[in-house]
Amino acid sequence: MTSDIRTSTRRSARRVGGRPRSSARAGFTLIETALATVVVGVGVLAMVGAQQAFHQQNNWSTHASTAQRLGNEIREMTLNLPRHDPVTGNAYWGPEPNELSWDDYDDLDDFDGGGGGLIFDADWDAGTTDNGPINARREVIANMPGWSQVVTVRNVDPNDISNATPVADGTTDMIVVEVLIQYQGRTAGVATDMTVVSWIAPN
Repeated sequence: MTSDIRTSTRRSARRVGGRPRSSARAGFTLIETALATVVVGVGVLAMVGAQQAFHQQNNWSTHASTAQRLGNEIREMTLNLPRHDPVTGNAYWGPEPNELSWDDYDDLDDFDGGGGGLIFDADWDAGTTDNGPINARREVIANMPGWSQVVTVRNVDPNDISNATPVADGTTDMIVVEVLIQYQGRTAGVATDMTVVSWIAPN
């Protein structure tokens, strides 16, 4: 009789609200699994996004450094050139009639390309003849497709060099050289301005 009472007490102790009490949990519920999947997925996406942002910033900084170098190549090349031709003076703005290529240019105003600017660039197409970009020794830098150096030489008012009003070419002795560096990717529709390097002619 005592044994039956103890057995009945144990059975009732295992029941809560008339249902058997569960022992240990066997695994994750569906909601827990779904939440874990969402958390892991968000973490992976965040890592991928951060990696892409890093690559974009690194690519931009590399391009900016290259652009600065290309601008300084033109500056170094023209640094010791006179403002105007040693023989004809300022009779010609742009290259003289006997200067048929940029390799013949011997003064700063020659590099304005006859008033329209001078462009040294390289295309992505292997079949085209490229004339740039160039270095300080007037040599074409190989394997730089998409890069261009746009050189503009202009007169400015010597009393107000920041004046935006255009000054006619050849009318003053104050010359500013400006080099715009652009890059156009293989699939890009237009070129991107990377940097501008400008300076006043020292001589």
